Amino acid sequence: MSDINIHSFDVKGLNSLALAYMGDAIYEVHVRHHLLLLGKTKPNQLHREATKFVSAKAQAAILKELYQREVLTEEEQAIVKRGRNAKSGTVPKNTDVQTYRHSTAFEALIGYLYLSENKTRMEALINMSIEIAENQAEKIF
Repeated sequence: MSDINIHSFDVKGLNSLALAYMGDAIYEVHVRHHLLLLGKTKPNQLHREATKFVSAKAQAAILKELYQREVLTEEEQAIVKRGRNAKSGTVPKNTDVQTYRHSTAFEALIGYLYLSENKTRMEALINMSIEIAENQAEKIF
């Protein structure tokens, strides 16, 4: 990485879209690693499979399931709420605003945990999210 000291800024005060920006990258790396461990190696296959985990629809469904399982702490729920309410100014053409906002909220949560250096909790939620996505892929797609 760089010489930037992660502790030189207040993670809680970071813009939700900045948290989502980081969370998107971190979650994507974990999903790619998971797919490679499953033996998926063809680029077309990897992209198609990754969509089941990283699309706005998939991430919104994951977040919904995390709420239903009641696994998020109050602090995590506050981060999710901030992420959901963030106004990005753009919405991808293949999803609706509500789905996109829930996806952004999920990414903000992952970004927050990463930047807070709460690796154990982040990995636990990512592993749970991957399991949820695998179980819900048929319903979502």
